[in-house]
Amino acid sequence: MNIIIISYEGYLERKSSSSFAFALRRSKHQAREMAQALRLLSPPATNPSIPKFSVPAPPGRPLPSFPRRRPRALRASASLPPPDLGLISSDGGAGAGAAIDVDAVTEAEMKENGFRSTRRTKLVCTIGPTTCSAEQLEALAVGGMNVARVNMCHGSREWHRQVIRQVRRLNEEKGFAVAVMMDTEGSEIHMGDLGGAASAKAEVRFLDGFPDGDIWTFSVRAFNSPLPERTINVNYDGFAEDVKVGDELLVDGGMVRFEVIEKIGPDVKCRCNDPGLLLPRANLSFWRNGRLVQERNAMLPTISSKDWLDIDFGISEGVDFIAVSFVKSAEVINHLKSYIAARCRDNEIAIIAKIESIDSLKNLEDIVLASDGAMVARGDMGAQIPLEEVPSAQQKIVKLCRQLNKPVIVASQLLESMIEYPTPTRAEVADVSEAVKQRADALMLSGESAMGQYPEKALTVLRSVSLRIERWWREEKRHEAMELPDIASSFSDKISEEICNSAAKMANNLGVDALFVFTKTGHMASLLSRCRPDCPVFAFTSSTSVRRRLNLLWGLIPFRLSFSGDMESNLNRTFSLLKARGMIQSGDLVIALSDTLQSIQVMNVP
Repeated sequence: MNIIIISYEGYLERKSSSSFAFALRRSKHQAREMAQALRLLSPPATNPSIPKFSVPAPPGRPLPSFPRRRPRALRASASLPPPDLGLISSDGGAGAGAAIDVDAVTEAEMKENGFRSTRRTKLVCTIGPTTCSAEQLEALAVGGMNVARVNMCHGSREWHRQVIRQVRRLNEEKGFAVAVMMDTEGSEIHMGDLGGAASAKAEVRFLDGFPDGDIWTFSVRAFNSPLPERTINVNYDGFAEDVKVGDELLVDGGMVRFEVIEKIGPDVKCRCNDPGLLLPRANLSFWRNGRLVQERNAMLPTISSKDWLDIDFGISEGVDFIAVSFVKSAEVINHLKSYIAARCRDNEIAIIAKIESIDSLKNLEDIVLASDGAMVARGDMGAQIPLEEVPSAQQKIVKLCRQLNKPVIVASQLLESMIEYPTPTRAEVADVSEAVKQRADALMLSGESAMGQYPEKALTVLRSVSLRIERWWREEKRHEAMELPDIASSFSDKISEEICNSAAKMANNLGVDALFVFTKTGHMASLLSRCRPDCPVFAFTSSTSVRRRLNLLWGLIPFRLSFSGDMESNLNRTFSLLKARGMIQSGDLVIALSDTLQSIQVMNVP
C-alpha cells in the first residue's frame, strides 16, 4: 500500500489560515495512477519520505472561489509615508530594524504599475569611460540595470576594482541589487591599445568615383615611442607568417574589414574596404577564399595567462559572474569551476560561457550543461560563421539554455547606432523585440553603455521595448508550447521540478498576482523562471550573493530575507513587511513554494 498525502491550505475568506490534510489509501495500481496524474514518479521503497502537494479539496468540501482582478497599480497606505529609494536592511542603516532587502527600482515600478507590468527581461550594461562614475552608475541602476559588466579587455585592474567597489557601495547605500559580471579577454588574436587612443576611424574615400580605402599597417613589432600613424599592434608573433596577400582581415566581428595587400617582414599592409570605428584590443580574424582561417586560434588556450590573473582578481573582488571568452569545450568550464571552488568560499561565482566561435557551436550542449549560463556573443560569432546563420544560432542557443535551465544573455550590437546617435534604428528595435520574444533571460549593452554618447537613452530603449513586447505577449495570451525536458539528477530534484512546473501552470490558469518562493540556493527560483509564468516571481533568499545572481534570471524579483522552516510564519512575516512598503495589499492572490518543504500553497494576502 502507498500513502500519498494531499493538503489544501489557504488564506482565502478568513484573516487567519486554515488547513487540513487527509490520507488516501489505495491499491498499488491506484496509487501509481494518482502519482502519474500529478506527473510524479512514486518514490522508491528505500525512500521513506512522503512528498506533500496541494491539490483541490476533497469531495464534500467545496473549493473557495479565487477572485480574479484586473491588474492595478499598487498604492502605499495613506497612514504610511511614501517610500524612498533607500535600503530596507536588517544590518542597520536605512530602515534598520526591518528584516528584508528590497530592490529600490523594482519597488517603485510595482507601486506605479502593479504586479503584471513589472519587467521580466533583465538588462546588462557594460561599464566604460562614459559610465564609470558613481553618479553615472546610479543613473544606470535607476534606469533598470540588473548586472554591471566589466570587460577585462580594456582598462587596468585598478580601474575595474574602483568600478566594482562603487557598484557594491551603490547597492549598500541606495538599495539596489546590481550584480557584477567580469568578462575575460580570451587568448584569441586581437589588436593592441592603439597607442593610448580611445578609438580610431578607418575610412574609405572615393577618387574619381572609385573607392580608395585607408592603408593601415598591422605589426607585431614593439614600439618604444608612440605608434606611427595608422599602425596597429597585433598580439602574437606568427601573425605576419600566417596571413597571405589577398586575405580578408575582420576587426571586432566584422565592424571593420581590411584586405591584405603586402607583407614586409613583421609588418602587414592592409587596405580598408569597409570603414568603421577601431577600438583598443578588438578581436581579429582572417578569411581566405571565403573560409575562416582558424588553425592558429585552435592552438591557443581558451584561458590565457592574463586571464588567470584576471580571474584571481575577480575572485578577490567577489564578482558574481565570470564570463569566459571563446569557450571551445566543456573541459575548460569544468577546470575553471574546480579552480574557483578551491579558492572561493562557498563557490559563489557563476560561470557564463560565451558562445562566439565555431568550436563552441559544435560543442554547444556540453558547454551549456557544464556552465551556469551562456552568452550569445553575436559580434565575434558573426566573424566565424556566415552572417545569415547568426539569427538561427541565437534562437538555438536561447532555446537550449531555457530547456537546460541555464540563464542566457543576448549580446552584441543590439543598439549599435546609439553609440553616436540618440535614437535607434527601426531594425535595431526589431532585433531587440525578437530577443524578448524568444524569452531570453537578459539583453546586454556593450559599446552603447561603455563608450557611447547616450548610455542612459540606450538603456531606456531596451527597457521600454522589453516592457512593451512582454505586455503584448501577455495580452495575446501567447503561451508557447516549448517542451521542457526533465533535467533532475535525483528524486528530490524531480519533486522540485514537478512542483515548479505545476505551480507555474496553476499561476497562469488562476491568474494569480505573484509566485512566492523561499529558497536557500536559488535552484527552485530558477526552475520557476524556466517555466516563464505570466506573473512575476518573488524569490526570497537569506544569501546576499544568491540574491544578486538571481537578478540575472527572467521574471525573478529577488529579496534578501532570513526565514525559518515554518512556512506559515514566513508567509505572515513576509506579507506584513511587503504590505508595510505598499508592494502588496490584502486580497492579492499568490502561490507560495519552498525548497525546504517541497509544497505548494495558494492563498489570498490577508
